[in-house]
Amino acid sequence: MHVLITGANRGIGLQLARDLAARGDTVLATARGTDHPDIDGVTWLNLEVTKPTSHDALARALDGAGLDLVVCNAGVYLDKDHELAEGYAADLWADTFAVNVTGVFLTAQNLLPNLQAAKAGKIAIIGSNMGATSRAPGGSYIYRASKAAVLNLGRNLATDLRGLNIPVGVYHPGWVRTDMGSDAAEISVQEAAAGLIARFDALNMQNTGCFESWDGETYAY
Repeated sequence: MHVLITGANRGIGLQLARDLAARGDTVLATARGTDHPDIDGVTWLNLEVTKPTSHDALARALDGAGLDLVVCNAGVYLDKDHELAEGYAADLWADTFAVNVTGVFLTAQNLLPNLQAAKAGKIAIIGSNMGATSRAPGGSYIYRASKAAVLNLGRNLATDLRGLNIPVGVYHPGWVRTDMGSDAAEISVQEAAAGLIARFDALNMQNTGCFESWDGETYAY
């Protein structure tokens, strides 16, 4: 399987790249700049998901090669621990949505020819149950809103790409012990990656538009 993962230089994206390469998949991993580890079986490409010119350069580098799976993993959590009275600056809203929502759309849009070339391509979006409207514990307004938006985006992509036989799934990776999730999180990055890969493998036209957890739980929107 030929896989491309965005934002793969750390955390969940990095573990996904390691694990997919280890099982024999051909892995293309993107990062901003050259700050990434060398991994056997992983080819690194530069991508700034918010910049159309960077997507154009990636398309030229791929040169029409087929992609069986695109994992939209790049994301930011810029309002962590902010307080309502004085946090959530306007520029953080713009910066977060640029990565977490627009970046996902541009990735899917620009790699569509590569997904079509593979004949059986699919898109996996790393979302969060923090974006579910059924959960509203307060706080993290910017991050939650961006993940709600990307969930809506994924659902609509699934509808529009059904005619091209390209399934789309949105996945909650769990509360993971990464820089974003903190050391207090519930599961390791290895557990999260293994569960997510199983979900990606199970994604097909019958469950396109799904919103699932790393361990297979189905979430309400």
